[in-house]
Amino acid sequence: MASTETGTDHPERKRPAAETAGTGGTAKTEAGAETAAAPARSADSAADLAGLEAGLDALETGHSGRPPLRETLLRKVLPPVVSVVLVLVVWQVLVWAKVTDSYKLPSPSAVWDEVGDAWLQGTLLGYIWTSVSRGLLGFLLALVIGTPLGLLVARVRFVRAGIGPVLSGLQSLPSVAWVPPAVIWLGLNDSMMYAVILLGAVPSIANGLVSGVDQVPPLFLRAGRTLGATGLRGTWHIVMPAALPGYLAGLKQGWAFSWRSLMAAEIIAQSPDLGTGLGQLLEAGRTNSSMAQVFLAILLILTVGIAIDLLIFSPLERWVLRSRGLLVKS
Repeated sequence: MASTETGTDHPERKRPAAETAGTGGTAKTEAGAETAAAPARSADSAADLAGLEAGLDALETGHSGRPPLRETLLRKVLPPVVSVVLVLVVWQVLVWAKVTDSYKLPSPSAVWDEVGDAWLQGTLLGYIWTSVSRGLLGFLLALVIGTPLGLLVARVRFVRAGIGPVLSGLQSLPSVAWVPPAVIWLGLNDSMMYAVILLGAVPSIANGLVSGVDQVPPLFLRAGRTLGATGLRGTWHIVMPAALPGYLAGLKQGWAFSWRSLMAAEIIAQSPDLGTGLGQLLEAGRTNSSMAQVFLAILLILTVGIAIDLLIFSPLERWVLRSRGLLVKS
């Protein structure tokens, strides 16, 4: 009986073990399935991430390609050429209609003959270089002075309260007003020219930077301080990049004031030591009653101003807009 009970109990004791083995096998099978499915899910996630990155790259680079040459010519070259041609046609029609005397309104051909004479005499490039070299050097000096002054006014309340209104007043003051005192203070020399340029351009550059700093979101400044960008480091890495659009507008306006101030100084101040710039050429045409020479000087002054804008400031503006994602198609 004991052996029978023992034999009877033996299968019963084995059954739970078998059930346990079966349950463990099922768990192992499910774990194996999950382990096998994990690489598949990882692969799907990687594929989705790659697709997302490819889509973002496509959005970023979809409009970054250069437009065809024909489209560039039609959109950027043809309009100004047509405008110049229309101006010349209207000008010539007015000459033919004799709306005024010929000595008051010369024909385009007479002005072109004046250009040819200056070129043959070898003085044309000298006129241009004398004024351009003065203008660019004076503008660089104004940039060196106006930038730290603008930062100081923008960041220090006491300085802003004292100097801010003065800068605004100086910006509205006509540049020609500085020519007589500059001649008295410095004499008829290049230093007088540069002083007039600085007095005309520095307020514009400083006010442009102040306007740009005022438009910097406070969140940028707080984030910079959190990351340790304080003092000069914060100014260089946070304030200046964020204020760049307003600063660039101030630079562009500063160049316009520099160029106009220089022309005013060259027209008023006459001396053999100063050489002959475009302003002196304009005044010489008025003195000689040569409207062809006057028109030549005006056209050269206008051409230099347009060339500086197209070669320097327009590329800078496009770069700023493109770096901020605002230029969709160049």
